[in-house]
Amino acid sequence: MRLPWRRLLAALCLATATAVVPTAASAASAPSSGWNDFSCRPSAQHPRPVVLVHGTFANGTDNWLAFAPYLEARGYCVFSFDYGMLPGESLIGGLGPIAGSAQQLSDFTDRVLAATHAAKVDIVGHSQGGMMPRYYLKFLGGAAKVNALVGLAPDNHGTTLDGLTALLPYFPDASGFLQASLPGLADQIAGSSFQQQLNAGGDTVPGVHYTVISTIYDEVVTPYTTQALSGPDVHNVVLQNLCPVDVSEHVTIGLTDRIAFHEAANALDPAHATRTTCLSAFS
Repeated sequence: MRLPWRRLLAALCLATATAVVPTAASAASAPSSGWNDFSCRPSAQHPRPVVLVHGTFANGTDNWLAFAPYLEARGYCVFSFDYGMLPGESLIGGLGPIAGSAQQLSDFTDRVLAATHAAKVDIVGHSQGGMMPRYYLKFLGGAAKVNALVGLAPDNHGTTLDGLTALLPYFPDASGFLQASLPGLADQIAGSSFQQQLNAGGDTVPGVHYTVISTIYDEVVTPYTTQALSGPDVHNVVLQNLCPVDVSEHVTIGLTDRIAFHEAANALDPAHATRTTCLSAFS
């Protein structure tokens, strides 16, 4: 899809603002408790702590260097953790079996709830981190402990990687190698046994509010339309319907895109939501 030069110029300005323009809230003094501070106590305005779940090939720090302070400056208790690390690995996560990663999320959520004395948490996840919590909600009792799940470019129904997964049958035992060595990747392939189990019987569970924020420029979770969920309490949104010149792709939607951040913040606090537009990059 080619953009006219005026839209490209606007997109460049928008991307610059998204990355570097501070908000009034972030310029103000930060709350006394915040990101991974287990002494943080949720406020009456934001009574639920937010658990951030990173994506594949990422970790609980680097994935959230922009979004965690964004929420913290708005008065949230914010927490993140590492999951899916293979043996001997301490930096790159999301590669272990996703069911096991969901158990790690369950354990971490229990720790957050015990520390903050909150009744429930909200979860925001990027990529695998937006999909994996659905296993926790559906099979590990998470629905009783989670108010909302917000997914930034989540691979809710797996991915074809722009059709590359269709080539796997032509490489002897490639699928077996992935499952044995990188099960977190194998589980994310569209049509995998994990995806079939996850999505059997419906995408959602009662009592949880779901939001999916996607971008048409996603080159990792493809087709991007498969990110959307079906269910009675689901809000699916595409960034370009909020801001046509937003050119964020799979990585930047979770790392730097303040328009996506604004829409995620709306999902966390719908009672005080404000319209998300291109100007949200400056707010």
